[in-house]
Amino acid sequence: MATQSHVDETLWDEFHRVVNMTSRELGDWLRVRSAGTDSEELPDQSGTKTGQHVLEILGKRRTDLTEDDERVMRKVVDKVHAERRDDLEPTAGQENWRHRLMTIGHDPLKGAG
Repeated sequence: MATQSHVDETLWDEFHRVVNMTSRELGDWLRVRSAGTDSEELPDQSGTKTGQHVLEILGKRRTDLTEDDERVMRKVVDKVHAERRDDLEPTAGQENWRHRLMTIGHDPLKGAG
């Protein structure tokens, strides 16, 4: 029996438009962001909880998404829209602003995904 995705096509498309970093770029960024002066104990668990969840979502098919995935996707889309123009043209800004958005998979210096 097939399960029905909680995520409609519009949300799926918009999430993948605003999350313009690849899973590899995001994973690398989360590890860099979390690295301390020593080595990191659990590199696969680095970054924020939301950033890790975005990374998991990027590895899923739409039909495999859960209600929790949908919640995170909406949160990420809303956050990027609140902080960016709708066209998502590459925009320079404060470094901490860029880095904060990058923890959820959006690099303001890249075009839309």
